[in-house]
Order: sequence, then structure tokens, then C-alpha cells
Amino acid sequence: MTSVSALNHIHKSGLFGNHENKNEESLLKVSEIKNLLIVQIVQYKNSAVSFEGIDIDGLKLKNEPLSVVSNSDTRILWNGPKNWLLVSTKKDLLKNISESFRETDFAVTDLSHSRAIIELEGQNVKEVLKKGCPFNFNILEKNNSVNSTYNGIAFTVDMLDDNPNKIRLFTLRSFGESLYHSITDASLEFGFKAY
Repeated sequence: MTSVSALNHIHKSGLFGNHENKNEESLLKVSEIKNLLIVQIVQYKNSAVSFEGIDIDGLKLKNEPLSVVSNSDTRILWNGPKNWLLVSTKKDLLKNISESFRETDFAVTDLSHSRAIIELEGQNVKEVLKKGCPFNFNILEKNNSVNSTYNGIAFTVDMLDDNPNKIRLFTLRSFGESLYHSITDASLEFGFKAY
């Protein structure tokens, strides 16, 4: 059985918006990211176990707002107090995660098929986000993440890089198409290439 991506019916390749007479490198780049392992890890309030010694793919959890720890395959986003979102290209990491976190202390939930992921890259990424979100994106730096809303749609922003700006947006699969339309509409002013 093959999985169907959240944006399968609406994400089409091509040039859109104000792209005429512009260098293709200066356009925003919009893509759908698929086939990632996405796991939510939450420590129960009554748990006294320290999470600081737990190692996942060479990374330690940080309980620090906006923080992201990462390596070339895996990113762990702070999602709230004692709450993290792990995103990885290594699908087999789920077994390791399940063994590392005891059920009596942590809730581990595989969210891989319940999220839509949109990646944006380019100098105007933050301007696109400012059009629909109240967060001050001027303070967002590389390896930061934030939970907020975009035109009323709950989403998570993961800042992958800041030279050039490159972000991933995560939302519930059921909101994926609405968020995609909102983001691409806000991108038309700058011109974008979807691939």
C-alpha cells in the first residue's frame, strides 16, 4: 500500500505570480516534503525521570523555547514544556525512540501520516509569513521553531537556514490544502517556483 501525500492534488510544478523578467534564483521556492518520520514526544507531568540523558540519533532533547537540535538526518523541535516534535529522514528511528522512552513516563506518537509539510526558500520567506501570522519573524533565526497560526490555521514553523531563508511549515493533514493556498497566495507578489 502506498501513501498519498497531503498536497498530492494541488501542488503543481511551475512558475507562478510575479516571476516575469526575474532571475529564477531570486524567486521563492515552494515544495512539498514527503516521507519523513514525524514523532511527538511528551513527558508526563507526574514523571520524575530526567530526559537530558536520552540520546536520539546523537541528539539530546532541550527544554528551551524556540530551540531546535539537529544533525544531517534528524531535527528535534521544542514544541512546548517537555514536549518535542522529532522529524527525521530515518524511518527506522521509531523503534529506537520507542525503546528509549518508557510508556510510564512519556507518550510517543507517530504523526508521520497526519501532517502536511510545505518548504519555502528565498529572501522573502519571512515577508510571506508576516502576511498571515502575528509572530515577529524578525527574531526567528536558524534552528528556531515556533507554533502559531496562519490565517487561522494552526501550524509549526521550523527555520532550517537563514542564508538564504529556508523554512518548513507543518500543519494537520486536513488543513494542508488550506495552508498551501494561503502560503502560495501570499507568495504571488514575489513570484515563486513550485517543484
